[in-house]
Amino acid sequence: MSSYMAVLRLPFAARTFAAALVGRLSYGTVFLSLTLALTSATGSVGRTGAVVAVFALVIAGLAPLRARLIDRHGARRVLIPLSLAYSGSLLGLAAATWRPGTPLWVLEGAAVAAGATAPPLGPTMRTLWRAMCGRDRALMQRAFSLDTVAEEVIGVSGPLLVGLLVLVVDPALGLVLSAGLVAVGTVAMMASPVVGTAAAGRPRGSAEQQEPQEPQERREQPAPAPRAGLFRRRGLRTDRTASQRPLARILEPVVAATGVGLGLGAQNLVIVAFAVQRHQTSAIAWAEAGMSVGSIVGGLVYGAVTWSAPARTRLPLLTAALGLCVAATGLAPNVWALTTATTVTGLFMSPLMACAYLVADELAAEDARTAAGAWVNNAFNAGSSGGYAAMGTALARLPLGWCFAVAAAPMLVAAGVARAWQPRVKEAAPAPEAGVDVAEAVPVAVQ
Repeated sequence: MSSYMAVLRLPFAARTFAAALVGRLSYGTVFLSLTLALTSATGSVGRTGAVVAVFALVIAGLAPLRARLIDRHGARRVLIPLSLAYSGSLLGLAAATWRPGTPLWVLEGAAVAAGATAPPLGPTMRTLWRAMCGRDRALMQRAFSLDTVAEEVIGVSGPLLVGLLVLVVDPALGLVLSAGLVAVGTVAMMASPVVGTAAAGRPRGSAEQQEPQEPQERREQPAPAPRAGLFRRRGLRTDRTASQRPLARILEPVVAATGVGLGLGAQNLVIVAFAVQRHQTSAIAWAEAGMSVGSIVGGLVYGAVTWSAPARTRLPLLTAALGLCVAATGLAPNVWALTTATTVTGLFMSPLMACAYLVADELAAEDARTAAGAWVNNAFNAGSSGGYAAMGTALARLPLGWCFAVAAAPMLVAAGVARAWQPRVKEAAPAPEAGVDVAEAVPVAVQ
């Protein structure tokens, strides 16, 4: 635990992280709040599902774009307007669901507005962690592990908070709570001094982060060729080829996150079938609780250990281990064995995501780190939805035990792809520009 205290003792780390968690708690409360408010207002599960699906799809579809805006224009300029617009959209949804009779198109329009403006607080916080940790990769691993565990806790506590809230007030007030959390948390997070000194997400030549002046001899060199200038305007290095664009650079963690999302999404539906087949629906809650507990414990242990193998080596190993655990879950004969199996599976969940974020940070270009984290997060979420949807066909044709093996297959394939891609990325990585140490581009400590 002392290793995590070292993370929180970094200048301004505790206050920045606390503010970010307040804002991110909104994502733990908003989906259940929206579902309950819509069900109460429309009286239709079908309409509720349509609006929630629109909300989730727009959030996922535009997440990389919002993160890229932060990389180009800075966190304060982007996140504060986004958070205020998002809060206003949630308040509009709360007003629309307060009384029955609101047309479906109005609800969907408000959901689109909210999804389009949802601020990427998680990717931004990980970018700030990098700025605070500087070149200390071990410290950054602990910071990312702590961050991932906190996300897991939010995923569990958010719905519980909403469940308690709706016992005494209208479900629409859950949307009001979500709006307040994200507005207060984002503004407090952006008030932290570390935001103004973080190199990632700061456009070159801005007032807050000026590049060092080049020697006169270098400034008088001829201008680069037009093609190089085009790439530099896009925020890419001048020596990149088409195959070295930002998404290609972070293919390893994106593929791993996609495979894990597919597998865990599929496993969730198989667990539901397992519980229904045995007439023990409580097994669903026990299995999910076991997964969460395992993930929290695994993340805390993983972050506290100093690993000799680099993160890029650990990533495919963690992905394969998670896949093997999911496959082994198919051997569970009863609810208690199932819960034990999901708890063991959870031990690898937070470590894998923390490692994926760390690898994405290592491989991404200096001015695309927030977007890299958003791509990893989005890949997991999209994979989870796709795996849940696709598993229905397998459940209809295969024995239940084999369905767990099917759920594990995307993870094992992703582990192989991530491992096979490593030499290609290593060879393609551009050399640092003359006279510039890339690792020094981020300040080691905040003044």
